[in-house]
Amino acid sequence: MSRAQISRSEVPRFERWVRRAVTLLCCLWLGAAAGPVEGSSPEPLPEEPAVAGLSGWDWPTFLGPQKNGKSPERILVDWPATGPEILWFREVGEGYSAPSVAGSRVLVFDRVGDTARLSAWNADSGEEIWTRGYPTRYEDLYQYSGGPRSSPVIDGERVYTYGVEGRLRAHRLLDGEVLWDVDTAADFGVVQNFFGVGSTPVVEGDLLIVMVGGSPENSPRISSGEVRGNGSGIVAFDKATGEVRYRLSDELASYTTPAVATHGDRRWAFAYTRGGLLAFEPTTGEQDFFFPWRAKKLESVNAASPVVVGDTVFISESYGPGSVLLRFGRGEPEVLWKDPRRDQSLSLHWATPIYHRGTLYASSGQSSGEAQLRAVEHATGKVLWSQPGLGRSTLLYADEHFFVLTETGRLLLIEANAERFVPKAEIDLGTSDSTSNAEAKAKAEPGVADRPRLRFPVWNAPVLSRGRLYLRGRDQIVVLDVGAQGKMPRSR
Repeated sequence: MSRAQISRSEVPRFERWVRRAVTLLCCLWLGAAAGPVEGSSPEPLPEEPAVAGLSGWDWPTFLGPQKNGKSPERILVDWPATGPEILWFREVGEGYSAPSVAGSRVLVFDRVGDTARLSAWNADSGEEIWTRGYPTRYEDLYQYSGGPRSSPVIDGERVYTYGVEGRLRAHRLLDGEVLWDVDTAADFGVVQNFFGVGSTPVVEGDLLIVMVGGSPENSPRISSGEVRGNGSGIVAFDKATGEVRYRLSDELASYTTPAVATHGDRRWAFAYTRGGLLAFEPTTGEQDFFFPWRAKKLESVNAASPVVVGDTVFISESYGPGSVLLRFGRGEPEVLWKDPRRDQSLSLHWATPIYHRGTLYASSGQSSGEAQLRAVEHATGKVLWSQPGLGRSTLLYADEHFFVLTETGRLLLIEANAERFVPKAEIDLGTSDSTSNAEAKAKAEPGVADRPRLRFPVWNAPVLSRGRLYLRGRDQIVVLDVGAQGKMPRSR
């Protein structure tokens, strides 16, 4: 049996052939539907054409079509006892990179042996369309995965990748041909961070904005605490050629992804760097302000991305100061609220929170044992409810619900309810780190013995595109059918 396991083999061969042909043609002209974050007076997303008989939206980059962890699609909320149907699953290599989706193509960035590879798979079947790789020798300072962390970025006919060792590449979406290739570590003197590169680049107009964080020549290791910047904290590249358009800041890189939004009469960009929040004009690279926000501990990270709502920006970490909400505009930002040293409202390790109707939803806590799923009032930082026992988890919003994916492979569907925790359904796709898929199936409860399993760590947030929910574990990607048949997608 092939590595791509297809559960719908009963579809006639001719029908499958026609469907794939139509899918390929659609993929050539479908672009990535992107929009501004909620709260910045966005225009509604246009409804995208159906692909392979399914309506909905692409998921072209980290955090989705609006870069805020939310999907406009309608979903199945009444699950059968065994959970949503598993459409297909495939093995995947090392890394913590979430897949991205454009039309009928799923883009997966991983590592096998000493090769970092970008692959395009068919969204209907999981079959490989093309793959492109390059050599990598990256070794994590703390022995975590040696694979990529950032998601592929799909922008029209191109797809960009940013490897864990700092390799930045542009590919042609059609066939994977490399269009340009930049070694940011070599070009900007990047000192390897504790866990390598973890920030996903952002497309803004004709620019690709990248958190680089280079240092002067002969700089010490980051563990010395003496590393300084060289003006390349943020680098904007021409997205068509890879040429440098501007560079900005002496800040070192973190593991967060920049956020870009419209407020007032201009665009704003926010990069939560290793040392704090950097605000700048994304077209010119002109700095607006820098707000220091990081723990005093050397071995600490900033990994949850900024959340922009209207004229406010929220950031959080889990090693010291916790969370803060700022109001930005002309001059220095205003602190609206910030966490005290103890009893912090949100202490976010690596999962970016999702804002919905005045409330932030997120997994709070640095370790699995202390982590709690929380709803927090955005304007004040007041904890509205808190649910322990799930460990660290990631979220995706759709259709007045949240998918909650725990790091052990449990998938929950809960209401987007600011008053209380309301679970609607749950399935367990997880298995222990040492248990193989075959062993897990043998021990599974009746009715789910053939279910694939996700091995710890399951650290990627779910991805939703055209009714398909993509879940990535240590060595598997599992695709579930969660589309609400007969319901039109929402515009927001």
